[in-house]
Amino acid sequence: MRWRFSTFEGLLLLLVVAGAGAVYAWVFYGKGALIGATYALFMCLPIIAFERRVIFRRLNRRIHAFSTPVFFVASLAVYFVLLDVGYAVAGLIMQATGVMEDNWMAAMMPSKTVLFFALGISGSLVFILRVRELLGRDVFLSLLTGRYRRPIQEERVFLFIDLAGSTSFAERYGDLRMQEYLGKLFATIADPVLRYRGSIDDYVGDAAVITWPFDRATNNAACIHCVFDILETIDADAHRWQKEFGEVPRLRAALHGGTIVAAEIGLDRHKITYFGDTVNTTARLEGFCKTLGHQVLISTDLARKMRLPHYVRVEDLGEHAVKGRGQKLGVLALRVGSAAPALAPSAAE
Repeated sequence: MRWRFSTFEGLLLLLVVAGAGAVYAWVFYGKGALIGATYALFMCLPIIAFERRVIFRRLNRRIHAFSTPVFFVASLAVYFVLLDVGYAVAGLIMQATGVMEDNWMAAMMPSKTVLFFALGISGSLVFILRVRELLGRDVFLSLLTGRYRRPIQEERVFLFIDLAGSTSFAERYGDLRMQEYLGKLFATIADPVLRYRGSIDDYVGDAAVITWPFDRATNNAACIHCVFDILETIDADAHRWQKEFGEVPRLRAALHGGTIVAAEIGLDRHKITYFGDTVNTTARLEGFCKTLGHQVLISTDLARKMRLPHYVRVEDLGEHAVKGRGQKLGVLALRVGSAAPALAPSAAE
């Protein structure tokens, strides 16, 4: 999984780095803030390119698969090399353009003080971004700002994805092999979720719970695109799954949205959790995948809130009673096919 930044986050990161370079120059030399900022940016840009997997993609994947202590040390080693290269390029450019009057060696070879300062800044950023990656962007920002310190009501969409046949796989290959299987599956799910700006809220056994703010999920049917992107990604890599694990994952997915209560809970370990009928109904809907014999289901209420993708075919499965819910739930099956028929807007709209 790669770190992804919004435009605002990217600009903020660059400003922080440039500011750190300017402060360093001012503190140690009393001048040269522009030169310090330039060095800092050139030292930082290769690191950003590395984390965005623009360069050295395979190395990036290997490092991000390590445990946090090993990940931290390996990242700093890579960053050390990238910092040296960035410093040399910045010095070369400023020397060639006459911005700096130092000799070539001084302009292109960072001092120990510069390297330690740069590694300190980089190490701090690595740690923050690693925590951001582990928690998820939305959860990280929400915990940081304390948005859910007090319970609030909001509209959200939930996607429950469950691995079919997990019990039989565990019986054949054992629990350790099962965890490897799930680990790769959840890692595969992560990129499409990030691509469509969702958040993985939780892993429950062999299931993943993914969520979006309502408007973000329904805008351009992002939540539906996410489901089929996940399925397509697995199908495209079917031969590798078959070779490594002896079978290709078969998933069941359910989408539903509505009003929930969100709150930050816990003392030693803080977590943002969601309460309400919407979450329970999505879980029940995912159970219908097995009983109704369809891979992807969506509630009629949610489907009416968006324009479905042109490549999705819809089958109306009627209304079904949901345990713990007074009203029946309209259920639609989705699959890749010809253009989807238009759904009539709901009365509420």
